[in-house]
This record gives sequence, C-alpha cells and structure tokens, in this order.
Amino acid sequence: MPIIRVKNLRLRTFIGFNPEEKTNKQDVIINVYLETDMTEPMRNDQLSSFVDYKAITKKVIRFVEESRFNLLEALTQGILDQIMEEPQIIRARVEVDKPHALRFAESVSVELEAQK
Repeated sequence: MPIIRVKNLRLRTFIGFNPEEKTNKQDVIINVYLETDMTEPMRNDQLSSFVDYKAITKKVIRFVEESRFNLLEALTQGILDQIMEEPQIIRARVEVDKPHALRFAESVSVELEAQK
C-alpha cells in the first residue's frame, strides 16, 4: 500500500499553558503519514476513489488554526482524529513539533498513530 506524506506543514496556533502562550500564537510543524488502499486508482489512473490529500491538509490547517490547546499531545490527537474521519484512510501517523519549546533543543515533538 502506498504511503502519502505531507512533510513540514508549518502553521501557527495557540499551544501551551503559560500566560504568554495563551495570548501569542506559536509555530508548529506537522508531518502526516497516510496509508490507504490505492490499488484501483493506481491501476486505472482514475479519480473516483483516490485520497484527496489536499482536502485532508486543508482540514488539518483549519482545525489547527482555529483551535487552542494546553498540551502538544492533545493537539496531535486532535489532528489524528480529523484525519481518521476520512473513510479511505486505513492508517495514519501524525508528528507535531513545537520549535524552541525547550532551551537548548531545536524542538519537542509528539507522535501518534491510529489504524482502522
């Protein structure tokens, strides 16, 4: 089965529980891995049952930009839940990085996976 990857989707959202994090949007970097059965679309080059990864990405963007989270884990789970609503998705993995969350570290990330 093919894996569709959306790499380094950079968005801004409210993430964190410190006072300045609640009032200032911060960058997050999202990587999404989608697994789906694309046997028919690949064989026939047909659009009828393909995974519209552009629509899924727009859904994730809307969700992230319109939400507020205290925990990076909750944001990651929310993104994964949005993706798993799509009927064609068999398995998905989401990693969300919060750049500069820790002193001396490039980022902190949380990764979650789900399967139907």
